[in-house]
Amino acid sequence: MTSTAPQPKPTTDAWGIDASWLDALDEEHTVAESTIARLREVIGTPPEDLLDRVPIVARPGDALEVDAADVECEDGQTRHVDGELPEDFPLGYHRLRTPDGRERRLIVSPGRCWLPEGWRGWGWAVQLYATRGQDSWGIGDLGDLRTVRGFAQDQGAGFVLVNPLHAVAPTAGQEASPYLPATRRFRNPLYLRIADVPGADAVDVEADAGRALNDGELIDRDAVWALKRRVLQRLFDARPDSGGDEQAFRDWWWHQGQPLMDWATWCALADQHGPDWHSWPRELQDPRGAAVRDFAAARDREVAFHAWLQWLLDVQLRAATEGITVIQDLPIGVAGGGADAWAWQDVLAQGVSVGAPPDAFNSQGQDWGSPPLVPWQLQAADYEPFVQSIRATMAGAGGLRVDHVMGLFRLWWVPSDGSAADGAYVRYPYEDMLDIVALESHRAEAIVVGEDLGTVEAGVREAMAEHGILSYKLLWFEDDEPARWPAEAMAAVTTHDLPTIPGLWTGSDLAEQREHGLGTDEELERGRASLLEHLGKVPKKATPAKAVTAAYKRLAGAPCTLLSATLDDALAEERRPNMPGATDRPNWCLPLPVPTEELAAHPGVQSVADVLANGLQPRKKRTTKAKHAPQGG
Repeated sequence: MTSTAPQPKPTTDAWGIDASWLDALDEEHTVAESTIARLREVIGTPPEDLLDRVPIVARPGDALEVDAADVECEDGQTRHVDGELPEDFPLGYHRLRTPDGRERRLIVSPGRCWLPEGWRGWGWAVQLYATRGQDSWGIGDLGDLRTVRGFAQDQGAGFVLVNPLHAVAPTAGQEASPYLPATRRFRNPLYLRIADVPGADAVDVEADAGRALNDGELIDRDAVWALKRRVLQRLFDARPDSGGDEQAFRDWWWHQGQPLMDWATWCALADQHGPDWHSWPRELQDPRGAAVRDFAAARDREVAFHAWLQWLLDVQLRAATEGITVIQDLPIGVAGGGADAWAWQDVLAQGVSVGAPPDAFNSQGQDWGSPPLVPWQLQAADYEPFVQSIRATMAGAGGLRVDHVMGLFRLWWVPSDGSAADGAYVRYPYEDMLDIVALESHRAEAIVVGEDLGTVEAGVREAMAEHGILSYKLLWFEDDEPARWPAEAMAAVTTHDLPTIPGLWTGSDLAEQREHGLGTDEELERGRASLLEHLGKVPKKATPAKAVTAAYKRLAGAPCTLLSATLDDALAEERRPNMPGATDRPNWCLPLPVPTEELAAHPGVQSVADVLANGLQPRKKRTTKAKHAPQGG
């Protein structure tokens, strides 16, 4: 298979570590020998026969790296291959066995992600936790997503893009950032709509106390979780031992297999011993040890409770997303003390975290706090941690946004005993990983968007295009007119980490950056001036609402497959959801200023919807559509 994606340079060693790196100005920087030595120690040395054991990832018609072999396919049939895959070979995850008895995984991918030919759509980017309605309990939930989906469909939108919905530890001190979850395989019970839980009409669910949480100016996740957990436990204890709902839960749990058992057991352990598995008694740190099995058996009801919450989330998410594509966000990693890190501790690197090198926006570099996957260990694990994370995040909604998609090619590793500037890039088997994304996309009929903002090395976007992964274009960053942007992309004005249009226009975002010491006055003024230039010709005395309309009129000229607008802009919200580097700011805790039920009638929401809808050409009619096929356009 040929590819235009970046190839490891001569300075990449046998461990996959790059000895140097280029910054945004194409200036080369050499990595310290001490850093390379430390990362080699962390990565370790793979077994000599690794290449004979790792999965073969191929497409129908590809030549194989083995000669004659029998393949036990997923559907139970056995097929013989001899040096290449037939064109009609089934897609999926199979087992290949050579005549000498060696066995390995065979992953057969279509090579390109699913996307309806010729389709275009516009949609809303939503921080779900911020969409509080009259029946919310202090935080936006899946009932609010159902409301957003409903008015988006009525407006002709084709998709909704939401923040990561992944779960955090079920303990006090709830992690606010959606980008540092305990798992990328299961969802956060904070998003459950209590009134929609089976049996809620027969139990005291403390609804008045729940709705009273909406009175807070900020989202208090600890208060919300304390109340929701108490009520959910009451509902769990009161559920009948038999009946349709109980049988549906048990059947669903059985089909989830070991991953859900691991998650639910970790939650029960975290309840007793805290949210970081490193601090647990040593015998409980081994997820496959006898002590953990004994604990799960002795605490079976507690384990079942956490599994039940995931079933509720699955049911409510599918109801909330029915009939429209909901693009879910995949974070770059997980919390080092969390469930995925516990279950896959042999695959994750210890003593390092993922980040970014110094750049024009952050002279010290960044440390995001997530432990990276060790490339060769990921291969030795048959790519299963990656497969499960991709599959689970796509499930039930029809779309995926891969945060920092460049991480499938290389990641900046930061040793725990150094600063973010002391790191180095480590390479990943990107061709295999992109083909896995394509296979999962094909199976879920899910659109895939890669967040390729920032420093992107040559060849990455070409590889994304080859695999049918949409690029990400921001009005704030692009010098070309939107009309010249590529069709194979999602177009937006801003993101959760960047200024809203009203915040930029009024100068309040700059003032807040100044308040938190995020740059000199000269740097901040220069940055604001640069972004203002991208708005185009807007009268200086224009209102923030007029500036929003002007920006989205520019965006609507883009030929991109997806056009995205934030509710924050439409509601003239001046505060961005997250201001990186401002650790004393209530990031990820700002509710929208308008209740969910009033969004559809809001003039700003209607105006932006009209602008983007008018920017799309009529959608070609399709004779059939999948459950989550994109609508609108």
